[in-house]
Amino acid sequence: MLPTTKGRNITGRHFQFFMFPIFNTNLSPRTGLSLVYNPLCCDISSIKFTLYRIIFFLNRSKMSETYSNGASKHYATTSRRAPTSGKATLLAIGKAFPGQLIPQECLVEGYIRDTKCDDASIKEKLERLCKTTTVKTRYTVMSKEILDKYPELATEGSPTIRQRLEIANPAVVEMALKASMACINEWGGSVGDITHIVYVSSSEVRLPGGDVYLASQLGLRNDVGRVMLYFLGCYGGVTGLRVAKDIAENNPGSRVLLATSETTILGFRPPNKARPYDLVGAALFGDGAAAVIIGANPVAGKESPFMELNYSVQQFLPGTQDVINGQLSEEGINFKLGRDLPQKIEDNIQEFCSKLMSKAGLTDFNDLFWAVHPGGPAILNRLESKLKLNEEKLKCSRRALMDYGNASSNTIIYVLEYMRDELRRGGEEWGLALAFGPGITFEGILLRSL
Repeated sequence: MLPTTKGRNITGRHFQFFMFPIFNTNLSPRTGLSLVYNPLCCDISSIKFTLYRIIFFLNRSKMSETYSNGASKHYATTSRRAPTSGKATLLAIGKAFPGQLIPQECLVEGYIRDTKCDDASIKEKLERLCKTTTVKTRYTVMSKEILDKYPELATEGSPTIRQRLEIANPAVVEMALKASMACINEWGGSVGDITHIVYVSSSEVRLPGGDVYLASQLGLRNDVGRVMLYFLGCYGGVTGLRVAKDIAENNPGSRVLLATSETTILGFRPPNKARPYDLVGAALFGDGAAAVIIGANPVAGKESPFMELNYSVQQFLPGTQDVINGQLSEEGINFKLGRDLPQKIEDNIQEFCSKLMSKAGLTDFNDLFWAVHPGGPAILNRLESKLKLNEEKLKCSRRALMDYGNASSNTIIYVLEYMRDELRRGGEEWGLALAFGPGITFEGILLRSL
């Protein structure tokens, strides 16, 4: 029996969903785990968020009085390279997660019991998948409380789209709010200086969209320019960066908040041999949110640009629409993933990357740093082999996969945060951000470290 943060006990049936209150929304699960678990008999995560929100709005008021545009001097640092005039730059990063942290070794037993699966072959396959994904920890919105309230989510064939959206719609906005607040705090500017918001999610369905709810809860101006990007899947984070780049570069003085937020609630269901990809999803995907502030011509001494979005390309592979297929139904969202996906990416990745690199006159793949969305280890391995990359080139992508799983559109921002830390210690000037998703769509940005 394991103690929970609410003073109850978790049996083996609910082992998958034991609670870890998160004391810092920007905390990696592999750093300072002693700070993550605390068996207090109260909802620490709610208390922490309330205090964090109070501090955020106090800081917002103070910053608004001190700086009408830009960032607090606390965050200002000297860049190693000067930004290119007119080019969009990354000014701050934030991330946030739901309250449940799942070690991979605990997933199988909990998932099998919570879905009442008695098929030993399915359990064995899930155990193998959990080992091959390389994931060590993930966060999830799903919890014992949700399953107790909605037991039909674990029942095969139940029409549960209404229940899933009741959970997912507010959950993704709450996570996006936390990530955005963390990002704005790091940036040091005022919410009044945010001119545009780009919101990315494949986890909610409603009108108006989460962009309106997020803008309202952050206290953004009611004339803030909003862009909502729905159901792009794994490449959504890089698409969001590209759209924010275009906005920032074509609207002088603008500051764009990009927020991504995802949950696997729409896809949670009992295992079924007719849906083998469900097990891949159970072993690989995680929940969370991320945010970035993007702007051109950063204010010297007030803002701290760390990466430049120099050039972007999107393309799709004709005739591959069915390789990654997702359909909404009364039971949630059903995914089908073709076995030839890694091969399709391998066959086309060299030409795609060369197109981006040519803008900086680069030809050697190992002369760049690499921020690749870790859709899974097979894709990373194929890319590494095809481009003959040195082993350390995909370290940040593999680390993000290990720490957070594939969190869909969020994951590229987690990779970029790890990459920022690496580049602060020195490294290449130029790099690539890459992601792949339904279409098959390739999304890429030529990056420049500052």
